Amino acid sequence: MMEETKKHIEALLAYHKIDIPAKKKLLLDTFAANETNINLVCAIRENQKILMMNWKLKNRVDDILSQTVYVPNGTVNKEYRAPIDFLKLGWKDIIYSEVTGLEDTGLIYDSNEELISGTPKVSGNLKFKLLFRIEGEADDSTLNEKEITIIVNPDPKSLWKNIDSDVKDLYWKADDVEASGDFLDKKIVVSSKRGRSHANVGSFRDDDFAFKNLPQSGWSVIAVSDGAGSAALSRKGSQLACELVVKYFEDNFTPAHLKDFDQVLLSHYNKTDVDSSKKISRFVYDNLSKAAHSVHKQLAAYALSVETPLKDFHATLIFAVVKKYDFGYAILTFGVGDCPIGLLNKDLTEIKLMNLLDVGEFGGGTRFITMPEIFQSDKFSKRFGFKLIDDFSYLMLMTDGIYDPKFVVEANLEKIECWKEFLEDLKGKNDDHIGVDFSYRNKKVAEQLSGWMDFWNPGNHDDRTLAIIY
Repeated sequence: MMEETKKHIEALLAYHKIDIPAKKKLLLDTFAANETNINLVCAIRENQKILMMNWKLKNRVDDILSQTVYVPNGTVNKEYRAPIDFLKLGWKDIIYSEVTGLEDTGLIYDSNEELISGTPKVSGNLKFKLLFRIEGEADDSTLNEKEITIIVNPDPKSLWKNIDSDVKDLYWKADDVEASGDFLDKKIVVSSKRGRSHANVGSFRDDDFAFKNLPQSGWSVIAVSDGAGSAALSRKGSQLACELVVKYFEDNFTPAHLKDFDQVLLSHYNKTDVDSSKKISRFVYDNLSKAAHSVHKQLAAYALSVETPLKDFHATLIFAVVKKYDFGYAILTFGVGDCPIGLLNKDLTEIKLMNLLDVGEFGGGTRFITMPEIFQSDKFSKRFGFKLIDDFSYLMLMTDGIYDPKFVVEANLEKIECWKEFLEDLKGKNDDHIGVDFSYRNKKVAEQLSGWMDFWNPGNHDDRTLAIIY
């Protein structure tokens, strides 16, 4: 002990530039052997250890305080989870942590899991404090404070205005419409919503729909139309197109007119007439082309009557007429434009796209029922569809406001797996957890579909119309 004390004293004297001559070596030995001095040196050494430990603790805390910590950005109203990985950050010496400053933000911190989670309620730079204590600090010591920032982006939906359209406008119609009811022995639900791009500037819903059961003939008809965004009065064009289709079949699909066709369908089902397919094709072409041409002529007449160019009423048009027989359902369709009609069989193993889409084939330019050239085109005969099916699960008609975000490309419309995903989405498997209950007892099906139609998809803010027969 004396030797260690002597060395420490020698070092201390040398630090103060005090030399020990040879004649004083004995004196130093005596001085170092003194018990009081031994205790003083021990105290100095102990205090040095404490000082060094305190420095290391302070230095370590300072390193943590100055260390950059990246926390992922969040979005208002969107579920958030961000672990603070202490091991990855090199913080294994932190023995206690808690967080303050997240109150009223919708987020919480779980110190056991070292996780920030929740649903942010406010946007901006949310600054919170990580309070911590590292190994070696006293249990009652003041906690260290490290400020961390979470950038929370606004809910994209909140950035869009919802300005009512002008109810005093001559061609005004409701911004959002939904309906449900019976369709033959099945149910139908339809929702048509003004797109955010229109709502943001207070313009009108260009989409439209109409449906009706025709009890006299046993047929039912459903029509959907998408008014061209570039056409000033397309909202009226789509409305008239749907109403005129329904009126045409109401007037022309009479029992007397359909008697022969009923027999042809029965023969086709029983395979007793080798020419039944040709007869069906002829009937479908003749009757549905007349319906489409009638709509075109009446739109042209209307445009003339109000002294407005027909192109101002540009609108797509898809429609289906359906009848249930003892041997199954006859489904007849027509389409012009980029709105699909999809028929899903009963066990969801097959999808049939019932109409030609004017997309890739026309270089991205759609066609409208207001264009006279569609009736002279050699592709006109491809606009018709027919299917005789024992039963089906869903018959859907939609505008591109649904098709574009949910199917993205035309090829996906013919993939059953894409339709299954779409159905799962409809039933609630989506970011918003909003779904539609398609059970017949559900009285709120139209309301639910309307709610689902508010889904968010970046870059897709067009009008949305979806009709589902189920």
